Amino acid sequence: MANYPWVKSYPQGVSWDLDIPKQALHEAFEEACGKYGDRPLTDFLDKITTFKEYKELSDRAAAGFQKLGVKPGVHVGLYLPNTPHYIIAFFGVLKAGGRVVNYSPLDAARELEFKIGDSETDFLVTLDVKALYPNMAGMLGKTRLKKLIVGSIADFLPWPKNWLYPIAKKADISKWPRDDKHMAFKDLLANDGKYTSHKLGDNLWDEVALLQYTGGTTGLPKAAMLTHGCIMAAMSQGQAWTVPYTKPGTEKIVCVLPLFHIYALSGIMLGAVRNGNQLILYPRPDVDMIVNDLGKKKPTFLPGVPTLYTAINKHPKAKELDLSSLKICMSGGAPLPVEVQQSFEKLTGATLIEGYGLTETSPTGAICPVDKSVRRVGSCGVPMPGTIIEIRSLEDGTKVLPAGKDNVGEVCIIGPQVMKGYWKKQDESDKVLFSTPTSNWKGLRTGDMGYMDEDGWLFLVDRSKDLIISSGYNVYPRMIEEATYEHPAVEECIVIGIPDEYRGEAPKVFVKLKPGASLSFDELKAHLTGKIGKHEFPVAFEVRNELPKTPVGKLSKKELKAEEKEKFEAKKKAAAPAAE
Repeated sequence: MANYPWVKSYPQGVSWDLDIPKQALHEAFEEACGKYGDRPLTDFLDKITTFKEYKELSDRAAAGFQKLGVKPGVHVGLYLPNTPHYIIAFFGVLKAGGRVVNYSPLDAARELEFKIGDSETDFLVTLDVKALYPNMAGMLGKTRLKKLIVGSIADFLPWPKNWLYPIAKKADISKWPRDDKHMAFKDLLANDGKYTSHKLGDNLWDEVALLQYTGGTTGLPKAAMLTHGCIMAAMSQGQAWTVPYTKPGTEKIVCVLPLFHIYALSGIMLGAVRNGNQLILYPRPDVDMIVNDLGKKKPTFLPGVPTLYTAINKHPKAKELDLSSLKICMSGGAPLPVEVQQSFEKLTGATLIEGYGLTETSPTGAICPVDKSVRRVGSCGVPMPGTIIEIRSLEDGTKVLPAGKDNVGEVCIIGPQVMKGYWKKQDESDKVLFSTPTSNWKGLRTGDMGYMDEDGWLFLVDRSKDLIISSGYNVYPRMIEEATYEHPAVEECIVIGIPDEYRGEAPKVFVKLKPGASLSFDELKAHLTGKIGKHEFPVAFEVRNELPKTPVGKLSKKELKAEEKEKFEAKKKAAAPAAE
């Protein structure tokens, strides 16, 4: 075992040295289907579908995609919630030789338009629901998009739900034309499942499987090129960490986190596939349904974000249920408040651990051991197997800082899970990727600030300078600021994240208006509709005569952040006696 300080905190039976199968993602899927054929892969609203059935459906999807022209170099978008369509299409695209591009249902129209052009998406799979289909229908003829493949929730519901759904949900369903720009998902699968397989190159770290969009504190979104190799590495790391606590082919995993997000795709869906485990799929985060299923369906794993655990803690029925089936609950996407962790563990008796990673690391980085006795309050864990985490100087990015709370620097992750780079953005890739003599793998400059203690535990001091983590989603202030600046009344604008008991953080907009102009919060929200995603909408708004600036005249956020933090702490303190 490697001689790193964090290794002594590893669970018994877990090694830092990592064995990564030299397989493409769809090859690993085929292997799992052969091994666990009759095991359920998904429970979707009580409809059980086995590994064997998914293999057959994804074969048909691959053949259908190839008839459309999908082959190496062709990109297929997935604009879907958590339904069987996603899993079938994901593996179907890869089997056909194409690449997957994930689209978020939260994206505003202008962002969808940008991503279609930037990612070179030619075909896209979506559903006939009003929250999705009209958004993409508007892109036909406006972008390079050639065809929409449209499914229905009813496609994979059990009887009689599949018959009742179109009637009960008529108001939520979008009609779509049967023309050469559209195809039913069922028609994509209407074939014998015979497709031409494409052999990948010898180096799976060169072969891009997925374009996964992330943003930055400035500029337009960037697509991380996640290869078969780096995603297989992340899957292997997750599997290695949970070996002492799991039995492949027996676990049930709650999958409410969106599969279009790399945390759910890599850590939950692909991890379940590789280990023959069952996913309980939720097309939307219905906490009532989740709490009910915790008692009825007895899942053993519950991955989530802090807001999910907060919602369960507060749910009136949660205290009445026997939740002893839960083994491990994993929180990611945003910092986990200690009080939320402790309340959830007291409620369920399960262990709630925290992890840290990024889209660019597929998304593994650090993770907490399951053993509560070694837990360190405030830490997001130790580097995962096969991973090196270094704290590098902000002044000299090549200098690795020693351990200690006083040595705060930039968190850098080195390992086989690090992305190939940003799609069509070599300059942006060069800014964050680096080589190192300590490893054969690439390193990533995360932009996050932190330190490590003498035993290799990672403590995050702050997120990237401006990034807002709201309910586990990345919210980029620049996107909101640019949209706000388009309002004719706005002269200057600053967007920051303010503390929010439920979301962790939420956006607040500060503006200085042009002379004689006026602007209300309702007017601003009306202006922002269609320009930013729902998850990006501000929760607060304030007009000021002047906005703070640096000595050189740049708008400055730190003063506003300090004010809001002080207000939040004062409010919390004032409420404390009443709560007692």
